[in-house]
Amino acid sequence: MIPKLYWPVASQQHLRVLRWLSSSPSLSGPNSEPANSQRHPLHSPVANAHRFIHSFFFSSESYAANLPPKQFRALATTSATYLMMELISSLVVLLVAASFAMAAASRRRRSRCYLVDYVCYKPPDDRKVSTETFSAMVERHQRLNDPAGRFLLRVVLRSGLGEHTYCPRSIVASRGDSPTLQDAHDEMDAFFQDAVAELFARTRLQARDVDVLVVNVSTFYPAPSLASRIVHRYGMREDVAAYNLSGMGCSAVLVAVDLARNAMRARAPRPAVALVVSAESIAPNWYSGNDKSLLLGHCLFRCGGSAALLTSDPALRGRAKMELRRVVRTNVAADDDAYSTIVQREDADGIVGIGLSRSLPKVAVRAFAANLKRLAPRVLPVGELARYAAAVACETLLRRRSAAAKKINFKAGVDHFCLHPGGAAVIDAVKRNLRLEEHDVEPSRMTLHRWGNTSASSVWYVLSYMEAKGRLKRGDKVLMVTFGSGFKCNSSVWEVTGDMADKGAWADCIDGYPPESLANPYMDKFGWINQVNGEYA
Repeated sequence: MIPKLYWPVASQQHLRVLRWLSSSPSLSGPNSEPANSQRHPLHSPVANAHRFIHSFFFSSESYAANLPPKQFRALATTSATYLMMELISSLVVLLVAASFAMAAASRRRRSRCYLVDYVCYKPPDDRKVSTETFSAMVERHQRLNDPAGRFLLRVVLRSGLGEHTYCPRSIVASRGDSPTLQDAHDEMDAFFQDAVAELFARTRLQARDVDVLVVNVSTFYPAPSLASRIVHRYGMREDVAAYNLSGMGCSAVLVAVDLARNAMRARAPRPAVALVVSAESIAPNWYSGNDKSLLLGHCLFRCGGSAALLTSDPALRGRAKMELRRVVRTNVAADDDAYSTIVQREDADGIVGIGLSRSLPKVAVRAFAANLKRLAPRVLPVGELARYAAAVACETLLRRRSAAAKKINFKAGVDHFCLHPGGAAVIDAVKRNLRLEEHDVEPSRMTLHRWGNTSASSVWYVLSYMEAKGRLKRGDKVLMVTFGSGFKCNSSVWEVTGDMADKGAWADCIDGYPPESLANPYMDKFGWINQVNGEYA
């Protein structure tokens, strides 16, 4: 009779059997027996263990039944231990593989970048600059000669700016030719106190929740930095990673977003929260000379700012408005023409200003084209890429040029276009290059009209217009494009993941947009300036 199978404590004999099992190269089945195995039942332990297991559980001709009880117990113990080791090793492999898979998935989740919320700054009404106010400022300007004053008014009338843009109080009070350091700090502090505080209130997050802080203000860089000023004002943690970007121009906002995303990735798998603050300081950079190329900035740049909270925390995904999918950065500063398009320099009298070249729209289109070459394969569907490749191949083989066929249709992969309102000429150039409809560039054109060019923060006003108009739905993809000195063109693709119905800074005026006409209402009153021919007319 076969003794009852049981699990004895491993003895030295059993350990020797295990060593034989682990060292034996044989993994033969129950019917394959070495020649010398007849002399000792345990001489080939692996073969006998396999034979024992197979005969005991699967065979009617039980090999185990012919063994003496002592050898049966030893072989049973060895076989059971062998089975247990095989099971444990398999479980260990599975657990390790599952652990690596879960870690990789968790890292991917925590390397994502979500836009929790953003706020666009609306300055107080006493800083509004209408065409009449601007005309009065020009008349009070002591250094401005008559041709330069006429030039300024003429460009303002054609700029596309409306009657409700904002300037610093020092400019409104005609102290632009003698700004103080305090004027610049007052301009920034009003923005920090309003927009950043509102953002924390709306998101129900605290300043001490912020792990990464990125501030980008191009032309004002005091010591301590503006980033340190925010840390001090809001009492942020000692280990907050603070970055202060300057000299990056209007495209700095996506540089800041990219920096914040990479800083959060460096903290993975620990989740992180990043605050991105974008603005421009007008007060210390108001040009007070007569060089027309340096005066152009007065006709476009206005006060504004934005604050945005980003996170890599999957737990906050349900509260997020959008998810960042792609960022593509292009810098064409190696080209002399592009490098000198927007430059801070002195005029003949030593007065510092920011000069804008007449080639700005053309340079912007070239930089945009270089950016799109890298962006298109990442955002467009295969069908559109195949159509474009076929069009290029047909042109090459048949030598038939078709400009329309060779144009990439970005609407195949993008639902909305959030373009930097760098000026009416820049908006028109991008519109032609992408073959967009007026509806597509309406948010940028309306932002230029209501707020002017607020530099790096401008695209957030454009996005806010889309949100206030109810254009953004879950699953929609938004292409955000910025241009700036360098010359740089940066783009990003966002996907709407939450409900976007806030009217934000547009709340008191969105129902009036778009207006019936964008023509300046004072065109007739100041029509006399068009009789003056100038270099930039």
